[in-house]
Formats: sequence, structure tokens, C-alpha cells
Amino acid sequence: MADGVEPPPFDNEEDEVKDEDDLFSDAKEKPASPDMEPPQQSDLTANGTPTEPLEDDKDEDDLFKGGSSEIKLDSDDEDVAAKANNDGDMDSGSSPFESEPSPPKSEIFSSPAAESTPKIPVSQETTKKTKVSAPSLKSDEESIEAVDEKETYEIDIKIIESQKMGDGMSAYMTYKIVCKTTNPAFRRPENIVLRRFSDFLGLHAKLAEKHVPLGVIVPPAPEKSVLGMTKVKMSKEESGSADFVERRRAALERYLIRTAAHPMLVTDPDFIEFLEKDGDLPRSTSTSALSGAGVMRLFHKVGESFEKITLKVDESDESWGFYLHNYFCSIIPRSPSGQWSQEEEWFQEKHQQVEAFDLQLRKLHSSIEALSSHRRELSTSTATFAKSAAMLGNVEEHTALSRALSQLAETEEKIEVLHKDQAEADFFVMAELMKDYVALMQAVKDVFHERIKTYKQWKEAETTLGKKREAKAKFEMQNKLDKVAQAQAEITEWEQKVETGKEDFSKICKNIRKEMTRFEKLRVNDFKNNVIKYLEVLMENQEKLIKYWETFLPEAKAIA
Repeated sequence: MADGVEPPPFDNEEDEVKDEDDLFSDAKEKPASPDMEPPQQSDLTANGTPTEPLEDDKDEDDLFKGGSSEIKLDSDDEDVAAKANNDGDMDSGSSPFESEPSPPKSEIFSSPAAESTPKIPVSQETTKKTKVSAPSLKSDEESIEAVDEKETYEIDIKIIESQKMGDGMSAYMTYKIVCKTTNPAFRRPENIVLRRFSDFLGLHAKLAEKHVPLGVIVPPAPEKSVLGMTKVKMSKEESGSADFVERRRAALERYLIRTAAHPMLVTDPDFIEFLEKDGDLPRSTSTSALSGAGVMRLFHKVGESFEKITLKVDESDESWGFYLHNYFCSIIPRSPSGQWSQEEEWFQEKHQQVEAFDLQLRKLHSSIEALSSHRRELSTSTATFAKSAAMLGNVEEHTALSRALSQLAETEEKIEVLHKDQAEADFFVMAELMKDYVALMQAVKDVFHERIKTYKQWKEAETTLGKKREAKAKFEMQNKLDKVAQAQAEITEWEQKVETGKEDFSKICKNIRKEMTRFEKLRVNDFKNNVIKYLEVLMENQEKLIKYWETFLPEAKAIA
């Protein structure tokens, strides 16, 4: 990197905050006696006045309060001050992740049992967010709380009907969407529109293009299913493809509900137009897999996937491990001392958690789908057993035994329905939830990847700016005055690009932290509601199963 390049964010001006390193240690070692020496720099409060000696333990509390107000400055560099207090421990060989946890980490990574129950139901509009931000990042949080401070409105979205239009391979499905809202951004409080599946994909593409570069987690639309739609198009009867159509309808409804739950996406003009525009939307040709735009999009995704895969190579290989180490050292912002900033530690740890959670979600989704499939097989086997028992009861000459076998067949038929209902609950309540969150975790990883791209663009602009300054210096030494003016204009242009890149990186970091806080609350609430619903269905079915067998037991005992 050329000379004169500004250091990465969150780490500059370390010398100015170095004097605060002994704030907490002085509070513990300083005796509370009347004969205290005049207050030093570390004994000053946030407003610059010296602290008064106290005889109780309140002295330590007041110092902590002063430290909190000191950290609430508008600068982003206070993370260095918090990090500097742990330098002594890090020098002893401990990892920065084993040091004293930072305040934001305790807020964002707190377990569901330790924090209050989230109050943001997915099926309704997002409620006003409770501000519980850590002191060291309060200024950052306040600068991006404008969206949550807006007045919230109720919104209810349902897809009540799906209909097949046309015949043959040119057929397609339309979905009737009913939206009721109190948001004045909509022209009517209730809207009913018909939308095709491609309209949903086009909406997601527009939202992702505008909001993902800003660090916003955009819920993904359901994936295409060429095999499923081919069955729908070629099927003459509605019952032949009813299962696929119902699953897609439910998935599209969940997609709209999650998008409407985001306070920024719900006010997007494209989203509002999707829910209230009468008639058909402009055809989104870029969503077609066989179109030219679809092919270009495929190549673009392959390129991005290859770039991401290079960051996931097994680090056990020495050559790749060395490459990854150098790569991360070149893209991750660090302080002049070589340590990661507190901000970057948060992103690195959160990224590891996202990867681990994504892996476990995929395993759980596979297990639940297998469970649902086994229950369907059990339901089919139970139906076969019920038919066999009924046929045996018809040919049995013993009256009591024949009646018992007939009653057994009826009981097994009821149990068959229970197994089928439970298989549906396994799939729609749990398996679909896991599938949605597997896609959501990919959206989370996309915004993390967008942050790295933003940082690289900023640093590339800094590198270019350094080259432009070197070129201007050469022109001045060669006394080429005609090229000096041109070089100065280019330097001014690239200085603006560097400043813009720095601002963009700062904004995307703040937005991602805010988005992850919201995402964690929504995730906990979703899992809580669905697990409770699943357990209620499971217990209800088990109670029915016990009741069926208790009813059959007297018939079995009556056989003489």
C-alpha cells in the first residue's frame, strides 16, 4: 500500500486513548484515604473534572460510570481503548477471543433463556425495537436507529388461493394475495392481487440488488423446481400436483411475511407495488433459467461461489493455510499494533457462528425430512394392516374374535390418519422452518461477503490514490506542468472515492450489526413458536392414539 494511506477503521488515534488504559486498574489499586494525591489523567471523569475520593465501594462504581460515559463518544475509535485494557493478557499468549468479553458481545450473543422473550412475531409487522445497546457502541447504534424509531403499522399477508392458468407446457400458476395493513404508504387498507411465481422472484431480485450492498439481510424467495412445475403443467387432474402446489403456496406466503416484517423492506416502493398494483406486473424475464440473463446470472453466481470457496479450503493443508493467512491479513482491518479491533473480532466470531449454525441446520433439516418420510411409510403400512385385519375379520367364524378383528381394523384406520397428520406436521412445521433458515443463513453470509467486497474496494481506491500521488510527484520533478494539473484532478477524484469507500465500509458494518441483532430475535421467536406448535400437535396426536387403544382394549378382553 502506498505511503499516506489511512489506517483501517476503528483503530486510528490509538495514542489519544492510551491514557485511559489504567482507568479500571487505578480504581482497584487506589486506596480510599483522605490523603490522596492530586487526580491524574486516569482519574478524570467524562466532563474533565477530577473524581472525589470515597470511603465505600461506591468509588469503584463511580469510576465505572465515568468510564461508560467516556466511551460514549461519537468516534468509532473507542474500541481500541477497550481493547488496550486486555493487551497485557494477550502478550502472555492468550487468544484475543479468550480475553475479557466486550459489552456488545454480551448483548448480541446472549442465549434466549438469559434475555427477554422476543416480541416480534413473523406473521405480523415488526414492533418497535427495544434499545439495549452497550455503552462502547451506543453512538454507532444511535446513528442507525432511525428506521426503528418510525411509527410501526400492522400488516397481514395471506395467499388464500392458487390457480392453474393455461394448458400444457405453457401453463403457469397464479396466487391470490390478500394484504391488509394500516400503513399509509399503501393506497388502500386492503389489497387483493394475482401474482405469478416469476413475479416473486423478480421482487426478490430487485430488493437484493438495492439492499444487500447496504448490509441488509433480504429474505430469499423459494427456489425453482423444474420437476415439480413440469408435473403441474402436464397433470390433467388437480389432485396429482396438489401437494407441490400447497407447499409452494405456503413457502411464498412465508417469504412475503418475512419481507414485510423488515421495517426497511416493507416501505420499499417495489414491495408496495407488488402488493397493491392492479393487473399484471411487468414480466421479469431475468428470472427464467433458459434466458440470456439467466445464463449470465449463472456465470456470475459461479464466479462468486468460486471466490467464496477459496476462503473455505481446508486450513490443514500448509500451502492453502499460508495463502489464507496472507489473504485475511490483507483484507481484515487491524490496529497499528497488529491486533484485530474489537469490531473485527465481533465479525470474525459471528461469521464462525453462522457457519456452524448453517451446518447444524442442514443436518437437522435432513433428519426431519427423513422422519416425515418414515411417518408417511408408517401410515401406508398401517392402512395395509387395517385392510388385512378387516378381511380376516370377515372370514373368521368365531363371533367374538371376528368382532375384535373388525374393531382392530377400525382402530388401525384411525391410527393411519394420525400418522399422516403427524407426518404433515413434521414437514410443514419443522422441516419447512429448517429449509427456510438454511436459505436465510445463506442470505446472512451474502451480507458478510458484501462487507469484504466493500473493504477491498476501499483499499483498492487507496492504492490507486497512492499511485496517482507518486505520478504527480514524478511530473513535478520532471517539470511537466501540463500533466501536473491533470494528475491533481485525478488525485482529487480518487480522494473522494477513498472517502466514499471509507464511509460505505463504516455504514455496512453498522448495518450488519443491527441486522444481526434483529435476525437473532426473529430466529429465536420463530423457533420458539414452531417448536411449541409442533409439540402441541405431537401431544394431541399421542393423546388420541392412547384413547383409540383404550377403546379397543375391552373388545380384545371380550374374546372368550
